Amino acid sequence: MMATEVKQTTRAQESTNAIERLYITMRHLLNRGFYKPSGVSGNALRTALLLLRPEIYGTIAEEKAELNGLIYVLERLPEGIEECRFINLTSDEGFAKSHLRPIVPPKRRRNCYRIDDEQMNIEITRGRSDIYDILTHLTFLFVESGKISKRVLVDDGTSTIRDWDKLSEFVLLEEKDNEQREVALIHCANILGRTFDEVVNIQNKLKTPEDPDRFLNVIYWLGKLAIEEETTGNKRTITFSPLLRERLGHHIHGEKWADKIKATLKEHNLMSRPLHIISANMHSVMNSLFAKKALAEEFPDNESLDIYEALGSDKNRSLNKKVKNLAQSNGMIFLDDESGANIDVQIFDTAKFGSESCCYQLPADVPEEEKPVIFVMDYAFGEQAYETIDELLKPMEDGKEKIFLNVDSVSIMGKAGILEGGKGDLMIPSAHIFEGTADNYPFNNELSGSDFEGHGLKVMEGTMVTVLGTSLQNRDILQFFNESTWNVIGLEMEGVHYQKAIQSASQIRKSIKKDVKVRYAYYASDNPLETGSTLASGGLGTTGVKPTYLITDRILKQIFNS
Repeated sequence: MMATEVKQTTRAQESTNAIERLYITMRHLLNRGFYKPSGVSGNALRTALLLLRPEIYGTIAEEKAELNGLIYVLERLPEGIEECRFINLTSDEGFAKSHLRPIVPPKRRRNCYRIDDEQMNIEITRGRSDIYDILTHLTFLFVESGKISKRVLVDDGTSTIRDWDKLSEFVLLEEKDNEQREVALIHCANILGRTFDEVVNIQNKLKTPEDPDRFLNVIYWLGKLAIEEETTGNKRTITFSPLLRERLGHHIHGEKWADKIKATLKEHNLMSRPLHIISANMHSVMNSLFAKKALAEEFPDNESLDIYEALGSDKNRSLNKKVKNLAQSNGMIFLDDESGANIDVQIFDTAKFGSESCCYQLPADVPEEEKPVIFVMDYAFGEQAYETIDELLKPMEDGKEKIFLNVDSVSIMGKAGILEGGKGDLMIPSAHIFEGTADNYPFNNELSGSDFEGHGLKVMEGTMVTVLGTSLQNRDILQFFNESTWNVIGLEMEGVHYQKAIQSASQIRKSIKKDVKVRYAYYASDNPLETGSTLASGGLGTTGVKPTYLITDRILKQIFNS
């Protein structure tokens, strides 16, 4: 009798299982209300992450420390979190009214509060994706801190190696000089299993004028808390506040956000006018509409991208002010977010554009009541995209009357990971599929690859996968998506959520017109299939200027000529 051949699971299948386990575990912990990273539940998260080995976290599964991943994570978590034994995820519970100063991570708009020496509270106002993001990053930190404790504890955990003692001495010094710093970095490199060069490089990336030793402090605290867990049983704990658990999924912030917008549109008599929604950053649409006219003296060459590169630099605040002033004197309304959604908004009323103010022209015969209103919202985060657009597209209830928005189009532009190409290249999707489910959302994209040809950028057309978290992707899953019949060209976090809200509003709830136009275009922030090209390898710099303004230009041309 022939032996039955047992089919081995592929790395892509193992990775998919690991992602599912991570999400199921995280949801379970959220329902339960707390967990200890070094307990059974914490270990389940850690094991799944180590099995997955996401590209962004590089050498997480090896003994040596992962340094680029560490920077990526620290930019998305509040400063000082490595010192805290208790991390509490909360809803918006009024901490802003207390004496506590909010700490906002550089790469994520979320308010965090250092309650005392041992506790950090992180406010969650952007839904479950935010929680998954934080828990994944925290699990990475706990894995790295565990590596440090393993390397420094000797004699069955009763004493520590000399390198650790010397690093601790340096961190606790009041006055420090450069020679002592270099010696401490040598000890640190030995603890982390990294070269002195690598450690100095990370030290320079992380240092700030207020905290020149941030890197050494982070390593010291990560190690200290892990060592104390091993030796004293004082365990770190992550809790989810009762109010957060109760409010999650109820669109509390999205509803507040959308209500304010609709009230503003009504106040300015814009409810019946054709509305074009654009999800983008807070500068590209305003700059595309007004910059060339506002800065005609400074930048006489109308075709050059120099003007946008200059506007993107912190040094040129006066130029930005000039563009903003022209925009505001020509009908731009800016709504600073106060709902907790962390999504600012700009409203452009084209009927108020002066004859020589805007770089785009409407056809001469468009009557006033049909002149478009362009509504720009800052990027949503993951599932929050569904919450905000779903609430925005609902009719406004004024007493017993329902006032429907006259939505003509919804355009989404953003950054995504590309699977064939490099930073700055373009992706034009024809469908979004939701990772880990069978959900798929085909649509008719008003933008096509031919709109972007001839500009020196690679343009991909095909399916895009909406992932549960960019920090959970690994090469095997992405390779599978790319090479299978799904024909996936890239990955991002919001597409499915936007499209789900648009489809339910236009096809099922009938709160907007059935033939609403949709436009999706993304530019590549990284190629996770190329070694050294993940998000952890750094930002786009000026590479992002060309694709950003090219996409914005195509969206605006379609709006002005529709």
